[in-house]
Amino acid sequence: MKNIKTTIIYLIVFGTGFVTASFITHDYFKNKYLLHLNSSAEAPSYINENIYIRSPKNGEVVSNPVKIVFGLKDMGVAPAGTKMKNTGHHHLLVNLDKLPDLKLPLPSHENLIHFGLGQTETEVNLKKGVNTLQLILGDYMHKPHQPPLISKKIKIIVK
Repeated sequence: MKNIKTTIIYLIVFGTGFVTASFITHDYFKNKYLLHLNSSAEAPSYINENIYIRSPKNGEVVSNPVKIVFGLKDMGVAPAGTKMKNTGHHHLLVNLDKLPDLKLPLPSHENLIHFGLGQTETEVNLKKGVNTLQLILGDYMHKPHQPPLISKKIKIIVK
């Protein structure tokens, strides 16, 4: 009976600490990102041929749901949290005019989609008309590699 009580107390203490740390970390990075988002400095352009969108092709006319296939050369894909040299996971930028701060973990929202399980393709519903797509490879902590691996931006037309 004593071991069960000890185990329960242990789980409550560490579980609460983990949740608290998660909230603090999330707010810290959210606030840092918002400060940089409002900065007037433009992020440099780091276009790399080793990361690309295999499908659809630039200028292609498609319909919803749009199947997007990611391409990567000379590196491997690994889930977020996996700290392994020369690996990362994809982040899809949808209709973003400006790159996020490339020195901070990438935020997650409807226009910046994380594929932290190591996915190499997806299906998304996009607005009708012209849409832009671009990829950034993030490391195990969702931070862009240095130098960043960023695909060319493509335009597709959703009918």
